[in-house]
Amino acid sequence: MTYVIAEPCIGTKDTACVDVCPVDCIHPRKDEPEFEAAEMLYIHPDECIDCGACEPACPVQAIFTEDDLPEQWSHFTQMNAEYYGL
Repeated sequence: MTYVIAEPCIGTKDTACVDVCPVDCIHPRKDEPEFEAAEMLYIHPDECIDCGACEPACPVQAIFTEDDLPEQWSHFTQMNAEYYGL
């Protein structure tokens, strides 16, 4: 069960989740060229190890497990995958 970043991250892009991710699966990071243009951060669904470290680190409560993702934000699962070309 992968974690998904949803709507509350749009325009926020707080990178606390990036800092705690043990497998570096949340992008773009502040040091990546695409960071400024991105409207939010994304979790790579194939690289996420479901450790859950990112969820409590998010100050805007934008990170959910796929099972707990609110219905109105269900399309963010696909958006996270598409960011990585999946």
